[in-house]
Amino acid sequence: MPFSKKLKQLLFSRTKKTNWDGLIEEYKTWLPVTSKTPIITLKEGATPLIKVQSISNRIGKGVQVYVKYDGLNPTGSFKDRGMTMAISKAKENGCEAVICASTGNTSASAAAYASKGDMRSFVIIPDGYVAQGKLAQALVYGAEVIAIKGNFDKALDIVRELSSKYPITLVNSVNPYRLQGQKTAAFEIIENLGNAPDWLCIPMGNAGNISAYWMGFQEFFQAKKATQLPRMMGFQASGSAPLVEGKSISNPETIATAIRIGNPVNKEKALLARKTSNGKFSSVTDSEIIEAYKILGKEEGIFCEPASAASVAGLLRLKNEVPKNSTIVCVLTGNGLKDPDCAIKNNDSVFHTGVNADINSITKIIGF
Repeated sequence: MPFSKKLKQLLFSRTKKTNWDGLIEEYKTWLPVTSKTPIITLKEGATPLIKVQSISNRIGKGVQVYVKYDGLNPTGSFKDRGMTMAISKAKENGCEAVICASTGNTSASAAAYASKGDMRSFVIIPDGYVAQGKLAQALVYGAEVIAIKGNFDKALDIVRELSSKYPITLVNSVNPYRLQGQKTAAFEIIENLGNAPDWLCIPMGNAGNISAYWMGFQEFFQAKKATQLPRMMGFQASGSAPLVEGKSISNPETIATAIRIGNPVNKEKALLARKTSNGKFSSVTDSEIIEAYKILGKEEGIFCEPASAASVAGLLRLKNEVPKNSTIVCVLTGNGLKDPDCAIKNNDSVFHTGVNADINSITKIIGF
């Protein structure tokens, strides 16, 4: 082949890879959209699958571990995958306002996409239980925020009732379009690995994401784009583990605010995903979550929010059960900047303060 032709092919392939128009455009044939659907996008999706050698080394046995870092979506969480679909379909149906209950990430995503779609957004949050980074996003994106004296589950009850009585669209994960968008993460994993992983480890709050991933893996498997299906391994914080304990938790408590949910609305879908994939649900302590959180930051340069680290914490807890030479993907659902207070309180770094502004003082600290 002539050099000029090779060069053209190389340039074309590079242009194509960087020309990402968002997940609806990329996976249109797999999604419930038509030519009449106005696509409201912030170019979400196409998040990296990163090999994490430090976690692989802790497990050994030739196991390869990757993280799907969905904290690099436009508003910093996986919620954007579902929200582009939910808001686009709401716009198609003539909706002028949306509402959601949220522990933070959903509110940020809903507000951003509603703003992009020229729609009003209302978010109901549990007062005092939303990380500052997430609340700041919702406010900057223009949402009208209502903080209630109650937990997430109470907030969700309220928005479900409101949306059933008034012309306002609910965009929590009970909205079926949310899961349609979120399933695309499974497509991306298969495309990156060339097949589905042996295990998919994922945090569980309202349990929509594990249900969406399972949907995506099944669809690509049935289309012969993968030759296997993964075991779906779901993890919850021990103080907020209704799916592990088999009962609702009236007062869930965990440092991982994104999964502080006591009565998951997608419970039945998640249980079906566990059963049909021969998966497993387990709980991890807050201390295990923070340890995984710190390993990812200090040894891999990956800053995720605490709830995300539950997937890695769970994998480490079950490391003796991991088959030899297997491929594992852990989902990191949100960016660490979502919860700066947690980062400042939970790290192993040394922070020198009040240091004199001279070379001698600095070199003494550095050790020269």
